[in-house]
Amino acid sequence: MIDELKPYTDYKDSGVAWLGKVPEHWGIPPGFAAFREKCVKNKGMQEDTVLSLSYGRIVVKPKDKLHGLVPESFETYQIVTPGDIIVRSTDLQNDWNSMRVGLVRNRGIITSAYLCFQVISPLDPDYAHALLHTFDLMKVFYGLGSGLRQNLSFLDFKRMLILTPPPEEQAAIVRFLDYANAKIERAIRAKRKLIGLLNEQKQAIIHRAVTRGVDPNVKLKPSGIPWIGDVPKHWEVRRLRTMVHTIDQGISPQAIGFVAEGNSWGVLKSGCVNHGVFRQTEHKQLSSALVIDPSIVVKVGDVIISRACGSPKLVGSVGRVRTLDYRLILSDKTFRAVFKLFVNVDFIVYAMNSPYYRQQVEQAISGAEGMANNLPLSELRSFVFFVPPSDEAKVIASFIDHELDQIIKEIVRGEREIALLREYRTTLTAEVVTGKLDVREAAKRLPDQADELLPADESLDDLIDDEITEEVEA
Repeated sequence: MIDELKPYTDYKDSGVAWLGKVPEHWGIPPGFAAFREKCVKNKGMQEDTVLSLSYGRIVVKPKDKLHGLVPESFETYQIVTPGDIIVRSTDLQNDWNSMRVGLVRNRGIITSAYLCFQVISPLDPDYAHALLHTFDLMKVFYGLGSGLRQNLSFLDFKRMLILTPPPEEQAAIVRFLDYANAKIERAIRAKRKLIGLLNEQKQAIIHRAVTRGVDPNVKLKPSGIPWIGDVPKHWEVRRLRTMVHTIDQGISPQAIGFVAEGNSWGVLKSGCVNHGVFRQTEHKQLSSALVIDPSIVVKVGDVIISRACGSPKLVGSVGRVRTLDYRLILSDKTFRAVFKLFVNVDFIVYAMNSPYYRQQVEQAISGAEGMANNLPLSELRSFVFFVPPSDEAKVIASFIDHELDQIIKEIVRGEREIALLREYRTTLTAEVVTGKLDVREAAKRLPDQADELLPADESLDDLIDDEITEEVEA
């Protein structure tokens, strides 16, 4: 059905380069003809249902997750109602990745740091959300804003040209996109599930090898940890601090929210290591005026550890820098472990991706003061590892490399397929919402129960790759 879509018959010039031509019968009024700015403060705590903008969705934030950067009183928050549109208007200079637009479906409160729009005729709220979401995907907002950190205000939207198809056509566009997005989302979920199973298999192989080795006849001794059981008798029990020269930490400089270009330098993001893999593109470009400290420059062979992150599942993640195509420095949210010569680094990196290491991370961050998703250096240095002699560690690391080779290839393939599906969804959404494709006839042929195809809301933990951290009003 999607492959059958055709352009409209007649078009006109929108007068805006990034919009190009639009259907002849669509209106192109300024934003103030369809949106009103709204900010109703929560005085007297009229509402206590806290909402959050996460992954481009407005979701109810569970009370047990109201920790970290929260205000002294939620009276500073604003009350929002179903049909309102929320725009994360801050810090465009530093963040080019977050989805900034969400449609409110539950009455509640959200930080007043965000813009809230009330939709008025001639736009339907669902179509209005699809339109602004498309502008978000097309990175239109990044050409707007003002101030040092390039923040948006309602003034940026008042004169922005918007598209207004006839009401019945807006409904057809929303219906079609709901249907198409549901099919694409189901395909993505299936691939995520497969990747999850592959990661579980990967974890099992690593755990077995770094706690038992590869000799089935090895003599064992109690590890002292009930859920690990026995470990090889001749292995040492060492704390991390005895195996490292230093654990370095970076800085938090002003940065631009896209990857470094040319000879520019970049600073690592907190999510640069995930599931044992170092992702060098997870960085932000630095100003050319910044003087680079050689002691925090990232090099091939470095072991990078995530110190703090918006998701507790990523805190403590460890990866080794295998290749490097950018000039990068450590951020204040990353550690670099510099190991002593007697340590087989490949083995230790695998051990730092095992369940017994993860257990220590979770205990450390649950007891950390201040931000919950933070790994204290003192705790990291005290982590316990089961360490074989160097020659045996080398054999075990090679064994794990061999066992994981095909699994990692399958995971990479799955991640690439998810990326392609997302790119396709972005392109399809933009072409439909901006009138490059006509979906009126296709929407008529959709099943009456099209809404049943919509995916249920996913848990926030399942969407780590898209995670953003909500900014809270001071």
